[in-house]
Amino acid sequence: MTRPLVGITVGQGRPGFQVLRDDYVRSLERAGAIPVALAPVAAEAGELLDRLDGLVLSGGGDLDPALYGRAAHPKLGRVDRRRDDFELALARAALARDLPLLAICRGLQVLNVATGGTLLQDIPSEWEGAGGHDAPGPRWTRSHDVFLQPHSCLRAILGRDTVAVNSFHHQAVDALGSGLEVSGRCPADGVIEAVEDRSRRFAIGVQWHPESFCGRRDSFQSLFDAHARACRP
Repeated sequence: MTRPLVGITVGQGRPGFQVLRDDYVRSLERAGAIPVALAPVAAEAGELLDRLDGLVLSGGGDLDPALYGRAAHPKLGRVDRRRDDFELALARAALARDLPLLAICRGLQVLNVATGGTLLQDIPSEWEGAGGHDAPGPRWTRSHDVFLQPHSCLRAILGRDTVAVNSFHHQAVDALGSGLEVSGRCPADGVIEAVEDRSRRFAIGVQWHPESFCGRRDSFQSLFDAHARACRP
């Protein structure tokens, strides 16, 4: 069986460096895919996606709020407009082509903005009663639960009504993008933790970092496996 070629977006590290955590690569390899790193380049999104069988939008920093019509919040972190524009173009092109798309943490936020949605720029100051969503500790530390909607694709993939997740984000979905449905929320405060477009072959976004559990017992490998299956011709 041909192994699908899956692109993973990368982030900016210190000046002059692009970075991609190894656990993204290993999670896709375990799923039977061949990972390809996608740094922001001056190329048409369609030209890149023509050569790929699937796409993963990875985690990273905040999006420029100008992209969804908002002024910058005082708590806004560093933005990388070059990466934002590149990933938004990829997300829109992937949806238009029905290319299997898995969006992780920042990637979920990119997916939401790409479909016309908006973001909370800082959960603690913009969501009354919200709990901590940027927890300390090792990356596989589970800091809160996510309740999965009963008939969602994500619930079927993970096989559970509630999952305990890690959490490293201070931003979240505000207004939902067109075509997206909420498939998971934090039951403690209602913050949106997962979205999907059920009209597509595979278009799922999760606010936590499933790749951080790669190789560990009770991992989220089934999510990467389902994405890889959708990527196969």
